[in-house]
Amino acid sequence: MNSESYRVQAGKKISLADWSTKGHAGLTKEEGQVLLAPLLEELAEWQERLYAENQQALLIVLQARDAGGKDGVVKKVIGAFNPNGVHISNFKVPSEEERAHDFLWRVHAQAPRKGMIGVFNRSHYEDALVTRVYKLIDVVTAEQRLMHIRHFEDMLSSNGTRILKFYLHISQEEQKRRLQARLDEPGKNWKFNPGDLKDREHWDQFTEAYEAALSTTSDDAPWFVIPADQKWFRDLLISKIVLETLKAMNPQYPAITYDLKTIEIK
Repeated sequence: MNSESYRVQAGKKISLADWSTKGHAGLTKEEGQVLLAPLLEELAEWQERLYAENQQALLIVLQARDAGGKDGVVKKVIGAFNPNGVHISNFKVPSEEERAHDFLWRVHAQAPRKGMIGVFNRSHYEDALVTRVYKLIDVVTAEQRLMHIRHFEDMLSSNGTRILKFYLHISQEEQKRRLQARLDEPGKNWKFNPGDLKDREHWDQFTEAYEAALSTTSDDAPWFVIPADQKWFRDLLISKIVLETLKAMNPQYPAITYDLKTIEIK
């Protein structure tokens, strides 16, 4: 399972039709679940090192269509971390105060501080996706916002924040199945939003907007297109990529400032 094969190459225009929504890497669901457990344990260990070092930060961006699995990733993968070292942000419709500022104003305030892992469950990209599809801004403005996003992410990167961006790629058929489940299962009724059906009607327009975003903003803050029809594979692949990134960051426990030999606990 080579994670690089899911990475969007910088400056390369992509078509989401070329990326499968299904994945298994030759594994069965049962085999994948067996592999996931030790990965989650390792994630917790490396997060502790990041938190203790307090010199770097990691930002994980989750973007997807409705019912794409963002909450599932937060529950399964991000749930492996110590909550003290994680900050999760959700970006919904901007408030009146937020609209009175530039579109990145509310986002910058949620960027993770050193030692922390920040998770954006939806993100600053909404302001170049939803606004474009519903013609709240024109294409030129959307492209300008993507340029501003690149500069914003470059600034975070240069200040010690590693950025991973995951597009959870689901099919229309799988989205329909998940939305229907929210209607059929009483315990999921609360998750259904009639507005999701309106977004579904704009499937092709959202595809075009996502392709523009993925194609132009995958430099030092790379995008990964994650096959998300199968939840177990989605979680396994994201866990692997996050773990590889934490290992590459190589956070170190701080050196102690006392002599262990002189300490006696009575």
